[in-house]
Order: sequence, then structure tokens, then C-alpha cells
Amino acid sequence: MRSSWQKFKDMIFFPFRAVTLFEVDKYGLSSLQTERYDYVSKEVTGRCLDVGCGRNNRFINEFVDHGVGIDVFMYDGLTKKDIFLDMTKLPYKNEEFDTITLIANINHIPKRIRVKELSELCRILKKGGKLIVTMGNPVAEVAVHKLVWFYDKLLKTKFDVDGERGMDHDEKYYLVDDEIRGLLVKTGYGKVVKKYFWTQWGLNHLFVAEK
Repeated sequence: MRSSWQKFKDMIFFPFRAVTLFEVDKYGLSSLQTERYDYVSKEVTGRCLDVGCGRNNRFINEFVDHGVGIDVFMYDGLTKKDIFLDMTKLPYKNEEFDTITLIANINHIPKRIRVKELSELCRILKKGGKLIVTMGNPVAEVAVHKLVWFYDKLLKTKFDVDGERGMDHDEKYYLVDDEIRGLLVKTGYGKVVKKYFWTQWGLNHLFVAEK
């Protein structure tokens, strides 16, 4: 958990952190990924399933006491047991998890299966459990994707995890809030609360949806 002083520094230097896109904490500042995980971890209770866990399953390994991370792509640090190509049919029991997280990736669920996947996640979430979804401001999301592409092409970095995996034609750079709320209500989630990331100047936020 970041201290109040750390959050203050992160807020002041948010433009620098956003433009430079550094992947790890340095210069006494938090990376955008660390910051996002910190916000989400505060909402997690009980056993957590992180869907689309990405490289090294970092959220589960570093920010959650008890959980599982899964993905559709074999990123660095993942093993075969972490990979599920069909997220609409998961090998978990009904109501197995207390919390499920979709961190910066609900927009990367192909549109044709978005309802089926969210319904499947609802099946394996306990009654009263929480689905946590993060999403940035649309303009910020597009700008970041373009900046990531530029850095990788010019500086030969490896920021673009979506490009590494290969984006499906049914994916999007972002979903607007009304789309997310509509999907959550349609697939079995009740109360939906939106919370802003104030250290990112409100350009990123999360939804907590209760089953």
C-alpha cells in the first residue's frame, strides 16, 4: 500500500509518469501499473481471480493474499496452468471466488463474447461478491495506446502487451462508462459504484459491481 506522501508525489508527477510510461517504480515514484494495482487491491476481499493477469501475474503475486491469475496469452512469467483460451467456459465451481478483477482489459474482451464471458465470471463469483473493473478516460486510453506504439517502434521497448498478443478485430481501445454499466447489469451484477483514481487526475477509475 502506498503511503499518503507517496500518493502526493505520484499525483504531482502524474504527467511525467504518464508520458514516460516507465514500467517499474523508480525516481521515488510509482509506475502507472503499481498505482492501478494499489487502487484495485484495496477493494479486494477473500479469494481473488484476476482475469487477464498479464506478465508475471503481478497483481496476484504482489498485491493479493490469496488468489489466481489467468490469461489467454502466454506472457513472460506465466505457465500453461495460467492459460485459458476460452474465458466463456472456465473450470471453476459455482461461486468459487469472493472477488474477480478485470484490470484495464474489459475492452479487450472481443465484443462477440463479452456478455458470455461476464456471465461466466458471474457464475463463479459468490453471491455478494465483487467484480472490479478498471477503465481510463476515452481520450487518455487512445493517447496511451498510440504513445505505447510510438515508444516500441522508435525505442524498441516492449510496452505494448496488446500488440505482443495480437488484438482481435472485436476488441476496442476503451469502453465508455455507460457501456460498462450496461454490460454489468445485463450479466447479473447489481449495485455498481464508480471510484476515481485521484492521483491520476481522475483520468482513470474503477467500478465495483456486486453480485
